[in-house]
Amino acid sequence: MEISLAELIEAIDGEIHGDPHKVIRGIAPFDEAGKDDITFADSPKILKRVSETTAGAVIVPKKFYQKVATNLILSDNPRLALAKIMNFCFPVRPPAEAISPRAFVGQNVSFGNDVSVGPLAVIEDNVTIGSRVIIHPHVVIGNGVTIGEDVVVFPNVTILDRCVIGNRVIVHPGTVIGSDGFGFVPDGEIHYKIPQLGIVQIEDDVEIGACNTIDRATFGKTWIKNGVKTDNHVQIAHNVVIGENTLIVAQVGIAGSATIGKSVILAGQAGIGGHITVGDYVTVGPQAGVTRSVPEGQVVSGTPEMPHKLWLRVSRMIPRLPELKRKMNDIEKRLDAFSKK
Repeated sequence: MEISLAELIEAIDGEIHGDPHKVIRGIAPFDEAGKDDITFADSPKILKRVSETTAGAVIVPKKFYQKVATNLILSDNPRLALAKIMNFCFPVRPPAEAISPRAFVGQNVSFGNDVSVGPLAVIEDNVTIGSRVIIHPHVVIGNGVTIGEDVVVFPNVTILDRCVIGNRVIVHPGTVIGSDGFGFVPDGEIHYKIPQLGIVQIEDDVEIGACNTIDRATFGKTWIKNGVKTDNHVQIAHNVVIGENTLIVAQVGIAGSATIGKSVILAGQAGIGGHITVGDYVTVGPQAGVTRSVPEGQVVSGTPEMPHKLWLRVSRMIPRLPELKRKMNDIEKRLDAFSKK
C-alpha cells in the first residue's frame, strides 16, 4: 500500500486539512500509528490527544478542527470513512474464476458468469447459482437451492435443499442453513418428529457469522430480510422472521415462530421466546430473556425482560438483598416482641 491523501479522499466523503501529497503506507490504531500511517479519532477522549499522535494523518469528525501539525481528514463518520479506506486499499482478492475438477457438481446445475467453486465442494441437482459467486472448499449445497449474485460462501458451510440465498450475501465458515426445525409431538412416552417441509429464505446484503444454525420452517419459510448481520454461534429456529438491518450478536438464541422487527439489536447471549414479536428499533441487552412481546423502540434488559432503566435499579439492589433480609428479620423480631407486650 502506497497512496497519497489526495487519492484516499476519492474513496470517502471528506476534506483534507494538511498536505494532500502526503503518502500513506499503512493503517493503524491511534496509539500505534506512525508517520506513514493513517488512523481515526472519534471519541472525546481520543480527540483531545490528536496533537500528540505521530500518525501521518488522522480522520476526525467534521465538527472537530484544530490547528495541529498532523494532517487531518474531516468526515461526518470517521469510522465509516476508515472502513471505506480499508476496502479501497485492501480489496478482497477473488480466487481463480474456475470450477475445481475436484468439486462434485450434480445434474441440471446453472452457473452465472465468473463463478468459483473450490475443491471438495458438493453441489447437488437443480441448483441455480448467479454470477460472481465464490464457493469455498468443503461447502455442501443441497438439491434445488437458489443463490443470487456476488455471494461468498466460506468453507464447511451447508445450505440444504430448496433454500434461497439473495444477492451480496456472505456466509462464514461452519454455518448450517436449512437444518430441520426442532419439532416433535408427544406420542405416549415418545416424541414423534414433525416433518419440516419449509425453507430458509435469506434476502440481499445479509452477512451470516460463523457456526450459525438457521432452521427451515415447518411450513412456509424462515425469513432473514435485507441487511441483517449476525455474529458467530447464533441459533435461529423454524419460522422465525427477522426484519431489515437487524444486528444479532454472538450466542443469541431465537425460538420458533418469533418475529423480530427491523433495525433491532439483540446483544450477546440474549434469548428470545417463541411466538412473540419484538418491535422495530428495539434493543435487547446482553443475556436478557425475552418472554413476551416488546413494543417498538423499547430498550430492555434482564430476565424476564424489563425496561433497561428499571433493570439497572434492580441489578444494583441484588447485592444488597442479604443485608435487607437481615434488616427485615430484625424488624419482624421487634414487631413480635412489641405485639407480645
